[in-house]
Amino acid sequence: MFDTLSDRLSNVFDRLRGRGALSEQDVRDAMREVRVALLEADVALPVARDFINRVTERAVGQEVLKSVTPGQQVIKIVNDELIAMLGGDDDGAGEAQPLNLNVTPPAVIMMVGLQGSGKTTSTAKIAKLLKDKEGKKAMMASLDVNRPAAQEQLAILGEQAGVATLPIVPGQQPVDIARRALNAAKLQNIDVLLLDTAGRLHVDEALMAEMKAVASEADPAEVLLVVDSLTGQDAVNVAQSFTDEVPLTGVVLTRMDGDARGGAALSMRAVTGKPIKFAGTGEKLDAIERFHPGRVADRILGMGDVVSLVERAAETIKAEDAEELAQKMMAGKFDLNDLRKQLQQMQSMGGLGMLAGMMPGMKKAKAAMQASGMDDKALVHMDAIIGSMTQKERANPALLNAKRKKRVAAGSGRSVQEVNKILKMHQEMGRAMKQIRKMGGLKGLAAMFGAGGGIPGMGGGGGMPGLPGMGGGMGGLPPDIQNLINKK
Repeated sequence: MFDTLSDRLSNVFDRLRGRGALSEQDVRDAMREVRVALLEADVALPVARDFINRVTERAVGQEVLKSVTPGQQVIKIVNDELIAMLGGDDDGAGEAQPLNLNVTPPAVIMMVGLQGSGKTTSTAKIAKLLKDKEGKKAMMASLDVNRPAAQEQLAILGEQAGVATLPIVPGQQPVDIARRALNAAKLQNIDVLLLDTAGRLHVDEALMAEMKAVASEADPAEVLLVVDSLTGQDAVNVAQSFTDEVPLTGVVLTRMDGDARGGAALSMRAVTGKPIKFAGTGEKLDAIERFHPGRVADRILGMGDVVSLVERAAETIKAEDAEELAQKMMAGKFDLNDLRKQLQQMQSMGGLGMLAGMMPGMKKAKAAMQASGMDDKALVHMDAIIGSMTQKERANPALLNAKRKKRVAAGSGRSVQEVNKILKMHQEMGRAMKQIRKMGGLKGLAAMFGAGGGIPGMGGGGGMPGLPGMGGGMGGLPPDIQNLINKK
């Protein structure tokens, strides 16, 4: 989502890093480029202006211009101010803002937003997250009596998420539905009740009045505004309209995985004064995450997001599977079935682009992947190739002679050259494991970096393969170790 903005800022900061000393004019010139980059990203003009003023005021101080690394100091200031703009705490922690659920049950979460913003799906996603990760007993109720089949849609999503939904009573009005939902939640000892209100236009006074009546009846602990990131600058106007009508407590940004320029996310906190609490990252019901201003700021500045990567790996990869795979690799028994599992894990963690974007220093590698035409379809193609092999061929790749390779290529709809690339990747990983074994295994390798074990399934317990077509190595290692592992 922030790719264009990130590229522009990276270019500005690369020039700052390349200078041994900075003058006040150097800083002001750089900030002028940053301001243009923010405006091109659709950040609201007052927000961009305030941001640049704060950064410039701090960056032209003596502690920056007279420091040993003034370029790095400026970048740190920009990072701190980005975190503050996105809703980080005053202490610069940049952590996610929790939901206020410490009230007498049921805690009511009221979802509001425009038509088509993804409100109903976001309701189900948040309910599923609260149920699965926080152990809350949740219930959902649809108050949308205007959109055809809206209530049925929420009921279906409830079944998929494993969350109870209020039974539908045809003809009942929103305020009455809210009252019935509250009574039902109390009777069933529900911890959290989520009310999905009707999508509305901010110029529709009747629907706005209805929304305020529901809020008065339900007394919600949280009123979350759902905003589509793709609406850009207009999202700010939407947020302002809702802020004037109901006491918002937070924002949910949807389609954060899209190609929006990021202006809505960067402007929302400044306009509403409320934190962004969740970010939708896909269409599936588990594709939602808590919004961490610090992590998002790091991604924008090309610093990666290792913490989120670790969390995603921990959620996706089972520890026992990673340990089993690590033992097989150390014993030299890593076959194509195991390689296929690794590729599938990469897919489930978000694909090549997502992983590269979250790893520090991988910005250029990600650009190289895009330039070469490599995308997440490459993982699907490789999975198809391995799936076209027989069980014996997967267990013993040496059986794949020219005739068998042609059969596998035809069965997967790919070329013989691509089959050869898969086999080469497998061989390179085998060589890498032999080198690691000589160095004392994974524990010995971790000890060299002062590490305690690594990310499950990513070198510290299973060894995720290097990105296909990019050396087959372990991307985060220092160059000398990287070369050793990749040695042919």
